[in-house]
Amino acid sequence: MIYFDNSATTKIAPAVLQTYQQVSEKIWGNPSSLHDFGEQAHQLLQQARAQIFDQLHLHAGQVYFTSGGTEGDNWIIKGTALAKASFGRHIITTQVEHAAVLESMHRLEQFGFEVTYLPVDKTGRIRPADLQAALRSDTILVSIMAVNNEMGAVQPLLSVAKILQQYPKVHFHVDAVQALGKQLDQVVFNDRLDFATFSGHKFHAPRGVGFIYARNGRTLVPLLDGGGQEMGQRSGTENLPAIAALSKAVRLLKTNEAVKVTQQQAIRTCIYRHLQTFSKVVLISGLSDEFAPHILCFAIRGVKGETVVHALEEQGIYLSTTSACSSKKGLPSTTLAAMHLDPDVINGAVRISLSDQNELEEAHQFNRVFDGLYQRFAALS
Repeated sequence: MIYFDNSATTKIAPAVLQTYQQVSEKIWGNPSSLHDFGEQAHQLLQQARAQIFDQLHLHAGQVYFTSGGTEGDNWIIKGTALAKASFGRHIITTQVEHAAVLESMHRLEQFGFEVTYLPVDKTGRIRPADLQAALRSDTILVSIMAVNNEMGAVQPLLSVAKILQQYPKVHFHVDAVQALGKQLDQVVFNDRLDFATFSGHKFHAPRGVGFIYARNGRTLVPLLDGGGQEMGQRSGTENLPAIAALSKAVRLLKTNEAVKVTQQQAIRTCIYRHLQTFSKVVLISGLSDEFAPHILCFAIRGVKGETVVHALEEQGIYLSTTSACSSKKGLPSTTLAAMHLDPDVINGAVRISLSDQNELEEAHQFNRVFDGLYQRFAALS
């Protein structure tokens, strides 16, 4: 089996799973309990928090644990709206965000907030000048993803950060779910960043656990009220085994990161160069630094993406039709539509997404299988 659907979810790493099991079996106390067993759990919780903070070289802020990317995006967007509604009700995002961001924006619009959705160019990237033009005196939040989950475009966050230096009261949120471990920390953790969202199952941690980064001094209203966990910001008994495993996954992810990214780039390039030789193949992602190293989106004109996915599945190769969150719903890609691609390309788009568990030989095997299937695809088109 060749698994090329890592942007949907990754396989939990053996060492991470071992950590999860050990904590589940040995440290099951509630971190809020006063007895020694509870204190042991609390210390492990704080240790995991500090390790993530140190591994990512964070500063002037805090790590809060969540259930994953969707909760993190919802919390930062809606929590900012609740905290700053008296100062303004205008928010800026892009047309190519993950559904967790876009649907949060749509929800806020129902409550009277105004949202500007920045367009993108043919590479899927915003133009910083459009952001500059959209900023207003009542803007309270700018939310822009680091890496597009469907076709891998890396947004010009450093240019965004430079613009927002002139607007110090505006919250700046980055959905960084697809960016961790891809040598993009300099882009994500820029000097202007206020909030960032991360999800563990995108980098070999368990599902149902993630974290946000929040800069000190930025007010964020909690969405979950209750026992006051996470320093009063996110109530609910902490999922300690998953949090400990998450911390372990971050440490493993950052170990030899450059080597792992180079390997993913080599796999992507090998497949990209091969696909270039077919006349009906449209390559949506690129190989430049404007694209993340682990995502390759392409289409075969006249062939539905689901047809390509199932044909490759029969050969033991697993990829997806762009976003996993919308693929089973049969919804067209909002990202590719925002890029103004032809409808047949949008309907035919599929995504290869890599992790450090993939190997170059898998690219060669994919290319051999694709050679055998292309004639059938071409006949269907």
